[in-house]
Amino acid sequence: MPATLCEIRERLRAHPYAVDALIAAGSLCCILLGAATEPHGPGGQPRFAERDVTATTALLALLSCGMLTLRRRAPMPVLLVTSLVSVIALVAGSPGPAASSDRQASLVVAPVIALYTVTNTTDRRTGWRAGALTVGVLTATAMAFGARPWYAQENLGILAWTALAAAVGEAVRNRRAFVHAIKERAERAERTREEEARRRVAEERMRIARELHDVVAHHIALVNVQAGVASHVMDQRPDQAKQALAHVRDASRHALAELQTTVGLLRQSGESTAPTEPAPGLEVLDELVEGFRHAGLSVTVAAPGPGQELPALSSAVDLTAYRVVQEALTNVQKHAGRGAHAEVCIRRDGGALDIRVVDDGAGTTHVFDDGDERSNRNDRGDRGEAGAGTADGLGPREGESGGHGLVGMRERAAALHGVCETGPLPGGGFRVHVRLPLETTAPREETPA
Repeated sequence: MPATLCEIRERLRAHPYAVDALIAAGSLCCILLGAATEPHGPGGQPRFAERDVTATTALLALLSCGMLTLRRRAPMPVLLVTSLVSVIALVAGSPGPAASSDRQASLVVAPVIALYTVTNTTDRRTGWRAGALTVGVLTATAMAFGARPWYAQENLGILAWTALAAAVGEAVRNRRAFVHAIKERAERAERTREEEARRRVAEERMRIARELHDVVAHHIALVNVQAGVASHVMDQRPDQAKQALAHVRDASRHALAELQTTVGLLRQSGESTAPTEPAPGLEVLDELVEGFRHAGLSVTVAAPGPGQELPALSSAVDLTAYRVVQEALTNVQKHAGRGAHAEVCIRRDGGALDIRVVDDGAGTTHVFDDGDERSNRNDRGDRGEAGAGTADGLGPREGESGGHGLVGMRERAAALHGVCETGPLPGGGFRVHVRLPLETTAPREETPA
C-alpha cells in the first residue's frame, strides 16, 4: 500500500498541470454543491439539492475555477481574479434573500485555494501581505453586503477558511525550505569530509616522503663518503680502507633499521606487527654526531644535558629537532666535505626551542668514482645561492633536479607553527636556524609515533 501511494505521488508530481485541472474540477463541484445545499434545514441538518443553482452562479463558478488551472504559472493574477469574482458575487447577491447570499458565498472556495498557492510559492512578506489583504476584503465584503448579520457563522467561516489557507501555505513553504536547507548542509558536509580526507592523504604522503628523505639522504650520504674514502686509499692504506668499509656497514645497517621502522608504520591492522621502537629524538643526538665524526666531519655540540635547561619535549618537537640537525649536518657533509667544521647549538629561548647549525664551508675535495676531484667550495656557493629556492640548497646540475632537504625542514617547522631560516654566511659557510614553539596548538599534521 505505501508503495502504491508513493507511485501515485510521483506520477502527480510529474504532471502538475493535470493536477491543477483536477483541483479546478473538484472546486467547481464543491461550489455547485454548496450553492444547491440548504445549510439550515429542518432540525438544523443541511439538505442537499434543495435550492436551484442560477445561471449567474454557475457562470461565475466556472470562471473562478477555470482560473485555478493557471495557479502555478501566475499565482498572483489568479488570486486577484478569483477574489474579484467572489466580491462581485457577494455584492450582486446582497439585495436578495439570505438563501441567495449563502449561494454566492460558496464561490470563496476558489480564492482560498489561490491564496494557499500564493503563500506557498512566494516569500514570507509577500505571502503575508496578500493573505491579510484577501482575508480582509472577502470578510469585510461578506459582512457588509450579506443578507445575514455581520456576526453570522457564514461570515466567520469565510474569515476562518481564508486565514487557514494563508497559514497552511506559509507552513508548507517553511517546511520545504527547512528540508532544502538540511539537504544542502548534508551535501556540504559530505563535500567537506571528502576534501578533508584528500587533504589528510596529501599531508600523510608529504610526511612519509620527508621521513624517507631524511633517513635515506643522511645514511646514503655517509655511505657515499666512506665508500669514496675506501676506494681512494684501498691500495696505499688498506687498514684505513677497512675502517671506512666498517663505517659503511654501520651506516647501511642503521639506514635499514630506520627504513623498517618508517615503512612499518604504513602496515594495515591485519598485517604483521609494525615496529614499536620510538622515533629518534635529541636523546640519541650524540650517536648522530658521532656518525658524522667518523665520516671526517668536525662537529661541536652546545646543548643542555637531560633535566638542565630544556623541559620535557613533546614527541613532535623532539623528532623535528632531531631531523633538522640530521638534515643540516648531512648537507654540510654533502656540500662542504671532509674536514669542514660544523657547530650545533640547541637552547631554550623564551617559549621556543632554538636550533642553530652553522658550518665554515672549509672542507676538502670529494673523490668521485670516476677518479675526478671537484672543489666543494663551488658546490657550496651553489647551495648558498639556491638556499631559498631549491630544497637542499644545492643547485640542480644539468639533467638532475634539486633535493628536498631544506623544503622538508621548512615543512616540519611550519607543521609545529615554527620558523625555519637558511642561507649562506658572509664570510663563507652556511647557516640553518629553526625555532620551534615548546607549547603549540595541535600540529597541522600527525607525526610518526
